[in-house]
Amino acid sequence: MTRRLQDALAGVSGILATPFDATGAIAPERQMSIVERAIAAGVQILTANGNTGEFYGLTVEEAEAMVAAAGAHVDGRVPLVAGVGRGIRDACRLAKASAAAGAEALMIHQPPDPFVAPRGLSDYVSAVADAGGGLPLILYLRNDQIGTDAIAALCALPGVVGVKWATPNPMKLKAAMAAAPEHVVWVGGLAEVWAPVFYAVGARGFTSGLINVWPERSVAISAALEAGDWDRAQALIADMQVFEDIRAEDQGGANVSGVKTALRMMGEDCGAARPPAAWPLTDPQVDRLRKFMMDNGLLRQAGEKGTRE
Repeated sequence: MTRRLQDALAGVSGILATPFDATGAIAPERQMSIVERAIAAGVQILTANGNTGEFYGLTVEEAEAMVAAAGAHVDGRVPLVAGVGRGIRDACRLAKASAAAGAEALMIHQPPDPFVAPRGLSDYVSAVADAGGGLPLILYLRNDQIGTDAIAALCALPGVVGVKWATPNPMKLKAAMAAAPEHVVWVGGLAEVWAPVFYAVGARGFTSGLINVWPERSVAISAALEAGDWDRAQALIADMQVFEDIRAEDQGGANVSGVKTALRMMGEDCGAARPPAAWPLTDPQVDRLRKFMMDNGLLRQAGEKGTRE
């Protein structure tokens, strides 16, 4: 792992939204403004084809197109991480496409297959590593029920340099960190709200969907955590809590919808969130989101667009 990648993982890992046009087709050019805003604000690393990017709602061809577009938008200014996953052949195909697009690391989505064996996961990760041509690997862990031993074994595989921990179990995270190789970087995978909890047990950095809308706040939270200023970090998080609360509603189905509705309010229409997401947001959700946006100066008053049409 390069020093550039290691340092970036300890900061804000921004998860890019995937824009669609009015017909529902991907509209990669609409992502450019999101990338520019994030980089200008100091976001340290960007991820294409993450869950905020509706990875599971995209075809393989669309995911290939989006990582290619993100690579062009980012243009090497910060490290680009590319999400890969689904069936093993799709994951390997995406790994090759991501390497060609200029990704500096691959984020392997934990397979949602109902019949997953720990040793099968090892084979899966190893196959993706081969397809990626030696790119560093970041494991995206959303289910810690595979156990500490299995997690440690995955972390010991060649090429694995990081884990994005996305389960609300900090003590299991602590146990996994103690059991895994020391070189692995552990990143909080539940965004800003959970970042202080994960930092408290030794994680560094966090993922963020907020960066699509308000990257300055994400960067400020990261800086406070890195400085050990817990009071400031908590105060900054409290001011953006409603955004994450809305995204967590509908059993998490409002996650992408909250981001895309906020972008539309800002005059950057990135289309609808694809089913099975909760789209559109309900009127009360829209009202709360608009108040949040106005309170924090995020709306371009003259360009604000409706969100209920």
